Amino acid sequence: NNTLWGSLKEPDIVNTNEFEDLFSKAMLQQKKKPLSDTYEKKAKTKKIIKLLDGKRSQAVGILISSLHLEMKDIQQAVLNVDNSVVDLETIEALYENRATGDEMDKITKHYETSKEDEVKLLDKPEQFLYELSQIPDFAGRAHCIIFQSVFRDTISSIHRKVQIISSTCKALLECKALQDVIGLVLAFGNYMNGGNRTRGQADGFGLEILPKLKDVKSKDNRINLVDYVVLYHLRYFDQHAGTDKSVFPLPEPQDFFQAAQVKFDDLTKDIRKLKKDLTACEKDVQKVCTNSSEEHLQPFKQKMEAFVSEAQKEHSDEEDRLNAAQKSFQDVVNYFGLKPKSGEKEVAPSHVFLLWYEFCNDFRNSWVRQSKNISKERLKEAQENIKKITAEKRVETKKINAQSLKERLRQKEANVSSS
Repeated sequence: NNTLWGSLKEPDIVNTNEFEDLFSKAMLQQKKKPLSDTYEKKAKTKKIIKLLDGKRSQAVGILISSLHLEMKDIQQAVLNVDNSVVDLETIEALYENRATGDEMDKITKHYETSKEDEVKLLDKPEQFLYELSQIPDFAGRAHCIIFQSVFRDTISSIHRKVQIISSTCKALLECKALQDVIGLVLAFGNYMNGGNRTRGQADGFGLEILPKLKDVKSKDNRINLVDYVVLYHLRYFDQHAGTDKSVFPLPEPQDFFQAAQVKFDDLTKDIRKLKKDLTACEKDVQKVCTNSSEEHLQPFKQKMEAFVSEAQKEHSDEEDRLNAAQKSFQDVVNYFGLKPKSGEKEVAPSHVFLLWYEFCNDFRNSWVRQSKNISKERLKEAQENIKKITAEKRVETKKINAQSLKERLRQKEANVSSS
């Protein structure tokens, strides 16, 4: 045979494992059927046994049709406190749809008193609820797993709110630039009221006037008092005004707006309810562990006891932070000499922080405009300086050296021409 194939020899493949890994046919992963498909389909001639009312049966039926899981996956997730296969949302749905006491009594009685053929005729939702009840202490375990997530979300929310109050109060008490700005407002206010005996030499002012400063216009209506305070502060307090190094001197308006949404009463209620729910969870953990067989005790016991211990410490720390934040706000009230509104017992955080939000927002808007104007002025001044230096610089005329060869030749040519 004279063709290539007659003389061609196959080389030995050095690494067949690598080739196999790269080109072997991928195993098709078996797609899990809906949980409802795992229950035996009933013959149409035989009557299906329904123990749940129609609406309830439909709700459970929709749930099991949506779950592409096996009952062993659910059991594994609940016993091992592991939501890597069965997510938390599914565990919540299963917990909410678990059988009530009455429903469980009916279903259990049917299983215990019926013949095998009659048990098989039980409708899918009833079979599902019965199998779910066979997971050791499903309700207690699921409730603890769900509370873990609820606790983390709630304590994080409380922490964020406490933090924004604390940081905002700290800024009001300690920000030097804020004190400078308030000092300017007081000074200009006293100067404007110089002829008024009662208002001309005030030691302070009510914060209620802060949002009204933008309404105090110059006589030509060109700028308002906030604009002038900003401009004065940029000129005499900010050495970097008009440059990238210039920093807004007050806390961000949005911080005050967020702080104004927080209510201490709500936070106190939330922290107390969380404590109550955590205590209930601790009792549930103890109950599950007491009722559990040795086979199903771990890792539930270890994981949940560790969670409860950490959660108790975290809750205690957050309660201390909330108390500190309340004290810090009271320090702000005292620092600015604030008084409750008529008919109210205490100064509301929302009232104080909204006043500051409005003022800081006005101040920021003006600060951005004025900073741009100063930046333009600085640029214009720099350009004019360069122009001036360039205009003043003259090209110096070089002095002619009478003894140079070039100059002697020029003079010689001039003499020849004249003769």
